[in-house]
Amino acid sequence: RPRRERLSASTRGRRDTTMRIYTPAEVAAHSAPDDCWVSFHGDVYDITRVIAENEGPLVQPLLRVAGSDISHWFEELNEDSEDENDGKRAAPVVELKTHVDPVSNLRRPYTPNGRFVHVPPNDPGVDWDARPTVPWWQDRTTIVGKVSQKMRAIRVKNVLTRQEHLMEVPGEETLREIRARYAEYNWHAESYAWRVLRRDETSGALEFVDVDMEKTLEENGVVDDAKTFEELSIPSDAAIPVIHLYFTDDLTVA
Repeated sequence: RPRRERLSASTRGRRDTTMRIYTPAEVAAHSAPDDCWVSFHGDVYDITRVIAENEGPLVQPLLRVAGSDISHWFEELNEDSEDENDGKRAAPVVELKTHVDPVSNLRRPYTPNGRFVHVPPNDPGVDWDARPTVPWWQDRTTIVGKVSQKMRAIRVKNVLTRQEHLMEVPGEETLREIRARYAEYNWHAESYAWRVLRRDETSGALEFVDVDMEKTLEENGVVDDAKTFEELSIPSDAAIPVIHLYFTDDLTVA
């Protein structure tokens, strides 16, 4: 029988920080004071420097959520904002959620987990630096990538070795990027042709066709039917598409 392993692309070590898209589990791996990431509104922020430069009680709320998504801390983004100077679409400004303070009856930042770095106190004292500064949640220079909003499962079956890997990958990634993830398990991943089973529109016959490595799974016709299968109470395993790897006899590519 084919050997089947359940492998998450995020559990086999950290990936290069120049990667465009991260899985939630990859973000969660950065949860230490000296390696701290958070995500919100689809972006991944490296706030390690914020932690290092602001030791004390105000970093504790950040450390408690290290590696997680904190979109609920902020207002919904206004994606339609435009730059007043050139009319081009500007990056939306992230704003903290606010509430009306029951004591002062003034609108204040809403921080149920405790006040954190760059949030002003309700009653600023001499220890509060009121000089203008960009709060860390608006500092886009700390963005290291995007967090996937379309995680999906695929099976990658090596026809030569009969090994089958069950992987969870971002649906936004191209097959080339997914192949880079799979290379953790097979150094010669580029020595294989990646193919999917597809029905010929003319003859109706099923045949294996090469995928376009520059396109996503969906763009290659590999749709995600997991939600439909769940609604029909069909076992989710049946909805997981299979990508077949055919060895091309070229071990020079590694």
